[in-house]
Amino acid sequence: MEIVMDYQATRREKDEFFAAHPQSPLREDQKAVFQGLNYFPPNPALRFTLTLTPFAERKNVEILTNTGDVQVYARLGRFSFEVEGQKVELTLYGNQYGYFLPFVDSLAGLETYPAGRYLEPEGLGQNRFIVDFNLAYNPYCAYNDDWSCPLTPPENRLSVPIRAGEKLFHSPSNHK
Repeated sequence: MEIVMDYQATRREKDEFFAAHPQSPLREDQKAVFQGLNYFPPNPALRFTLTLTPFAERKNVEILTNTGDVQVYARLGRFSFEVEGQKVELTLYGNQYGYFLPFVDSLAGLETYPAGRYLEPEGLGQNRFIVDFNLAYNPYCAYNDDWSCPLTPPENRLSVPIRAGEKLFHSPSNHK
């Protein structure tokens, strides 16, 4: 029960930010009709403590954005774990701002944003991380075309559903 309350508080704070803050990704016309983000119910089974298998050679890679720009990230290593009995792997990236774990699941375009969602895993030291899909969020470009967002690399496309975190955003005026 405690874990659900923490997620609910975080979600309320995010809704308040989106509705009123000057740095909200929503345009003013979207804020006027904003009713809150849509989420999957919290799912403790989709919160993992994982060990990263670092790549032998850490390389910088260029990740294309939805606007055709490029952002540079270090390709750090790979997480291997199971979701609903299926083995999955995700590559962790990083830059000067921290850890970055973009992913696309099998619900993309149906229940989740087609270009994927993001996570910022919490580093625990010694290549251990908390990867909590309940905190998965849509990139700002999911809300309108004014934003430039990194696209999920092909290696982070999952064939399983991740029913946690933010759902697809619906607004009468998403993209203008």
